[in-house]
Amino acid sequence: MFGKKAQPPIRSLIAQGSRIEGNLRFTEGLRIDGEVVGNTSANPEQPSILVISEAAVVEGELRADHVIINGTVRGPVHATELLELQPQARIEGDVYYKALEMHRGAMITGQLRPTDAGEEKPLLKLAANN
Repeated sequence: MFGKKAQPPIRSLIAQGSRIEGNLRFTEGLRIDGEVVGNTSANPEQPSILVISEAAVVEGELRADHVIINGTVRGPVHATELLELQPQARIEGDVYYKALEMHRGAMITGQLRPTDAGEEKPLLKLAANN
């Protein structure tokens, strides 16, 4: 999905120092630098990107096409296209993905669950040590 096409723009930001309690729904792109307690999900009708920065803490389920995590997530993560786990990613929950890119240092306490079980093996890309 994101191979040669442009990624959707990040139009919303939850800034560091902010705390949101409740479920969030967004379109296109969302970046979280603060704290969210509740489920965060993208509109399934449009391409989406969700970025969890190194300063962010999220407690709840995440759902988007492309998910990039470099912070802390306590809850399941659903990436319908690509899940990128940066070096400071900490996930406590099951991870559902079509393609996975995981950098050295990222940690998952939960199960990895590929979403396309009927197809061949899911794409698993290990990032090179920079």
